[in-house]
Amino acid sequence: MGNDGILLFDLDPEWGHGARIARHLEVPVSLHEERGFEDGELKVRPLVGVRNRDVYVVQSLHGDAERSVHDKLCLLLFFVGAVKDASAARVTVVTPYLAYARKDQRTKPRDPVTLRYLAGMMEAVGVDRVVAVDVHNEAAFENAFRCRTEHLEARKLFAAHLAPLVGQEGLSVVSPDVGGVKRAERLRKTLEHALGRDVGLAFMEKTRSGGVVRGGTLVGDVQGRTVAILDDLISTGTTMMRAASACRAAGGGPVFALATHGLFVGGAPTVVASPLFDHVVVTDTLPPFRLPEKLVSRRVTVLPTAPLLAEAIARIHGGGSVSDLLAD
Repeated sequence: MGNDGILLFDLDPEWGHGARIARHLEVPVSLHEERGFEDGELKVRPLVGVRNRDVYVVQSLHGDAERSVHDKLCLLLFFVGAVKDASAARVTVVTPYLAYARKDQRTKPRDPVTLRYLAGMMEAVGVDRVVAVDVHNEAAFENAFRCRTEHLEARKLFAAHLAPLVGQEGLSVVSPDVGGVKRAERLRKTLEHALGRDVGLAFMEKTRSGGVVRGGTLVGDVQGRTVAILDDLISTGTTMMRAASACRAAGGGPVFALATHGLFVGGAPTVVASPLFDHVVVTDTLPPFRLPEKLVSRRVTVLPTAPLLAEAIARIHGGGSVSDLLAD
């Protein structure tokens, strides 16, 4: 079928993630209009015909200096509603970073399950499919939505980056908590495939309640090995810091912090600058705008996800399998 029938809209053109995806697809970014009113309300609409077209809307749901998470969510919902009202055949939301993905279950009485509410809002305006990268809990993500979902992983990007840096040194992949062990195990297998030799696995014992993290026992062998600590995101960085400290104490090093989403809130700049880490590696699902530029240039590598997302879109458009992208 090719990519000729794709209409791709980028709702965050300043970051330009949609434009990068469009370049890989070799399609133009379709034009849209955003109009703000004096009372804070907005209007958003496509400026090209979408009737019977296959539409892809790119919007990472993270807050920044210009718009909050909720501003971006409203923009996305209103735009999808307008596109569906204009008789689009199918609308796929491509949200590299999905807000509220961490709030996927009740941990206290009367807790909200916000991910499910977010899914309900998207479905209410007519979203046909959602594409996201490395959500906190893949099963919860799939169960929250009644529309089709596609979950992509950045582990091949991390493996391709790490393999030439590790060389012939021993390597262990470390999960900073028990919940991320399956994610770490998948990266371990991918690295074994890339390196052609055994790669170790370890994890931290950790619990969190009311924002307080407890526990700090490292299970697994890292002594004399390069350490790759893998998580879905870096927020304040305290979880990564605890894991790095435990790995150093157990004789591990050098230490790489790997996370798909670099939120970098609160005291994260101090964590990123810590000598506990040799380097921090994230992807461009959102820009590392909360970190000083000099710190990013010295300590952070940002891996591009546009090729991965473009391939997923091309396969969806052509009726192919997206799950094949996850195979080693």
